[in-house]
Amino acid sequence: MAEAERIIGTPDTPDATGNGRERPDEAAAAGASGGDEPAAAGRPRGKRRIAVLFAVATFAYALDLISKMIVVAKLEHHPPIEIIGDWLKFEAIRNAGAAFGFGEAFTVIFTMIATAVIVVIARLARKLYSLPWAIALGLLLGGALGNLTDRIFRAPGVFEGAVVDFIAPKHFAVFNLADSAIVCGGILIVLLSFKGLDPDGTVHKD
Repeated sequence: MAEAERIIGTPDTPDATGNGRERPDEAAAAGASGGDEPAAAGRPRGKRRIAVLFAVATFAYALDLISKMIVVAKLEHHPPIEIIGDWLKFEAIRNAGAAFGFGEAFTVIFTMIATAVIVVIARLARKLYSLPWAIALGLLLGGALGNLTDRIFRAPGVFEGAVVDFIAPKHFAVFNLADSAIVCGGILIVLLSFKGLDPDGTVHKD
C-alpha cells in the first residue's frame, strides 16, 4: 500500500535532489558538466508520455474488441479450432468471473475494480514522463476497457455481462487478449518498481 501511495503521490514538480530521487536525464547532465552547475529552475522535464499511453491502450482495446467480434460471429456455438493440436485451441466461452475464469459470483465487483483501475491510470497520466510506464499503463488501460465493455454491453445485463474468452491452452484457463494485456502490463509494472523507476521518470533509491 505504501508503494502505491508513493507512486500515485509523486509530485508534478521536479525534485532532482530531494528524497533520494533523481531523473536519469538530469543525472546524465550533471555528470557531463562535472556537477559544477546546478540544474536551472523550472527546467523542462521532457515530453509527457500520455500520447504513448493512449496509443497503446487504443491498440490493445481495438485488437481485443475485433477478436471478440470475430469469435462471437464465427466460433460461438461451433466446435473448437485446434491451433497446436490439443495444446492450444480457440474455443468461445462466456466468462462471468475475473481474468482466467476466477470468481464468477462477483461480476459486479470485478466491474467496479476495472472502473477503479481506469480512474487510477487517468490520475497517473498527469505525471507520466516514463516511456516504459506509458506502455505498461497503456496495456492495463486497454485490457481493462476491453473487459469492461463486455461487462456493460453483453448479456445477462449492464455491469453483469459475461466476458468473451477464447484462447484455450491445455491444462489452463481460457482467456482473451484483454487478459493478456492486463497480465503483461502488470508484469512490466512489477519490473519497473523493482528497478525503482516511477511514472514521472524519477529513479527511487531505497
